[in-house]
Amino acid sequence: QVQLVESGGGLVQAGGSLRLSCAASGSIRSINAMAWYRQAPGNERELVAAITSGGRTNYADSVKARFTISRDNAKNTIYLQMNSLKPEDTAVYYCKLVMIPATYWGQGTQVTVSS
Repeated sequence: QVQLVESGGGLVQAGGSLRLSCAASGSIRSINAMAWYRQAPGNERELVAAITSGGRTNYADSVKARFTISRDNAKNTIYLQMNSLKPEDTAVYYCKLVMIPATYWGQGTQVTVSS
């Protein structure tokens, strides 16, 4: 059984920073991909950033140059460093793990950016 636990969300003023963490536990294969998604009220869930086990990354255009995704393979943990936060970054942030053919999601962590 695989579990994902996110942490690090909270309330921050515009221009501030937060660092999210997502720890995966259970039967984790070494070759996988992990990602951060977010969902704001009334919106669909959208990809924020993704990273493969080999370290390849990709980002949504809206967060490029502000957010950085990284991972510690030994800890099966990914991070999302979020800088220069904007009110429009307010959302529930979800961690996703892909081990083909299965996909796993965390429970989400709230990020609120005040103007």
